[in-house]
Amino acid sequence: MVKNGFIMNSDSLPPAAKKTTDVVDIPEYEDIVTSSDPDLYIDRDFSWLYFNDRVMEEALDGNNPLLERVRFLSIFASNLDEYYMVRIPTVNKSILEDSMSPGTENHIYQEMQKIYAELPVMLGGMENCWSNILMPELKAQNIHILEYSELEDFQIEYVSKYFKKNIFPQLTPLAYDSSHPFPYIANQSVNLAVILSDTAYGRIFVRIKIPSNVRRLVQVPSKEDLKSGKVEDNMAAGKSGKFNFVWVDDVIIANLDLVFPGQVIQEAHAFRITRDGDLGLDDDGDFNLMKSIEKKSGAKYFGNPLRMEINDGMSDYVLKILMENLKLRSTQVEALASPVGLSSISELCDINRADLKYEPFSPKKKEYLKITKKNNIFSKIKAKDVLIYRPYDSFETVVDFVQAASVDPDVIAIKITLYRVDKKSRIIQYLKDAADNGKQVAVLIELKARFDEENNVAKAKELEHANIHVVYGVPNLKTHAKVCMVLRKEEDGITPYVHMSTGNYNATTARIYTDFEYFTADPDIGQDAVDLFNSLTAYSRKLNYRKLLVAPNTMRAELISKIRREVENHKTNGNGYILFKLNSLVDPECIAELYKASVAGVKVDLQVRGICCLRPQIPGYSDNIHVTSIVGRFLEHVRAYYFYNNGDEELYLGSADLMQRNLDRRVEILFPVNADYLRKIKDVILETHLKDNVKLRVGLPDGSFKKVIRPKKESPLDSQIWMTENQEQWD
Repeated sequence: MVKNGFIMNSDSLPPAAKKTTDVVDIPEYEDIVTSSDPDLYIDRDFSWLYFNDRVMEEALDGNNPLLERVRFLSIFASNLDEYYMVRIPTVNKSILEDSMSPGTENHIYQEMQKIYAELPVMLGGMENCWSNILMPELKAQNIHILEYSELEDFQIEYVSKYFKKNIFPQLTPLAYDSSHPFPYIANQSVNLAVILSDTAYGRIFVRIKIPSNVRRLVQVPSKEDLKSGKVEDNMAAGKSGKFNFVWVDDVIIANLDLVFPGQVIQEAHAFRITRDGDLGLDDDGDFNLMKSIEKKSGAKYFGNPLRMEINDGMSDYVLKILMENLKLRSTQVEALASPVGLSSISELCDINRADLKYEPFSPKKKEYLKITKKNNIFSKIKAKDVLIYRPYDSFETVVDFVQAASVDPDVIAIKITLYRVDKKSRIIQYLKDAADNGKQVAVLIELKARFDEENNVAKAKELEHANIHVVYGVPNLKTHAKVCMVLRKEEDGITPYVHMSTGNYNATTARIYTDFEYFTADPDIGQDAVDLFNSLTAYSRKLNYRKLLVAPNTMRAELISKIRREVENHKTNGNGYILFKLNSLVDPECIAELYKASVAGVKVDLQVRGICCLRPQIPGYSDNIHVTSIVGRFLEHVRAYYFYNNGDEELYLGSADLMQRNLDRRVEILFPVNADYLRKIKDVILETHLKDNVKLRVGLPDGSFKKVIRPKKESPLDSQIWMTENQEQWD
């Protein structure tokens, strides 16, 4: 059959996408699997490593544009940084707790030993990809990453002038001896360890922090560039057509004689540390939380060092000084042939070479909600719900929604949750405008959003200075829900207009993350939003909602109830089907229920971008579960939960993954969509992603993923590219 522009037959569908039409005999399944059976659950840290492998595959894939492959390798390196900052402290804590439990064999410790054995393999793959694959291919495209020794005399002269003008004035060398304490080393900063030979004091250790406001890769001109006057560090090719770069670490080392005149420089090496990312925040109220975050985040952050990257030429003498003062073990030191902090290669993506990047893509603004003199955005939403699928649809629509509310004379209040916002957020500005226009504005801004603590503190203060009601979060919970409610005075009373999303109110990530947004004036959802904000800004104890599924109240229980309902329907009709698309699947209780559904014969499709702790295709347990994953140009960020429900279909979208943290320790919402959008999301968007045969990977029982082998007669389908070309399909 032809469906949405594709020729479809049942044989072309993944196994779990085929529905059973015959009534089947269902065995007893209640006790077949429990949430405590470790053999049926992939370790979440190993699953994360498998995810980063899929990122590496994109860096190695010659079908991707070259500079995009560089970006993927940068993401791989950045992911490793975050893994050390977030997961290693958590696992170390678990090991300690596990070792104190009576009768345990410290299973977590054994798993961690395997992970520590795997990390060097990943680092080796990263270095190989950079040095032996990407650098030669960059060179073939006239993009040269040079050693300092490769520079010609005129280039050395240029770089020396650049150093004197842009770097030297910023440097603050800090000695370490009996009179000078060992300097503080900021998290993920790149530093130089320098050994001076002083005639009076002997060997002296000096630390130099490389300024974070200069590029790691310094652009160097060719002779033709100097003659033409094109020598700016602007990532544009000069007259020669070449892009030449040298690492700033090497530039500083080569000019240390200017920093230490009269001294003999014995050695100098770059190093970089990664610290524990847990701020250990006091969560006992807004005032203490704000003060605690201001005290502990950013430059004031002093978590324990967890690893140190060094150049492989560092002497034992220098290494010993660093390890002793940073209290690091040898297993926490990574000696690299490549530069430390390899995520910095993302700077190369600024190079002006369109032929080495993805084709430009412009998100489409929703015509239906465009603001004109004759078009009232609220009357349009009241007439029908509106779906946005970004980045294919523009984020500007929700910006327009907040702007319209800020000036509409009938709007009396705006309430919104903010988790991660862009630094120059126009939504923040329109909220301030709304307050200036006499509207009640209430903002819950989550100060505990990891790695965005400083930015959120600044935004909270900015909003408070505009006389806006600001709440910093809910004690002992993170507010991760994405919802904005506008209250408008109309003839029939006050109407709540609600915007909900699977992703953040962030214009920057909206260009590269896939997310659903949904506008509605549904009265039940509107009242649910009123109740939700009352619970967020005060201490309302609302537990049951009309249409929203809310965590940590009842979301897990309601999702499990819907899974079990699918089983009961399957017993009678043989047509049980579940389709989830999400970032992470970790929660043991939900996984156990999916196993039980599979044993009962329900077909289950799970498209999981990141961590997946469920083992698919285990005979007798997960034969009917098909796990896939997509890593591509855009980061798949959607959370969608579909239940066939014997033809009375349901689809929920929202901010929550199936993880304990989302279901137990965060405020989350899942919201239903109407029947028209259910069909479009399920049949057009989700099924197209399932049929991807370019970027799709299929999950295996051991937690790894394999690439789909496309039959020769089958046309290639990259689902993300298809979405960029078919935006009208879900209007």
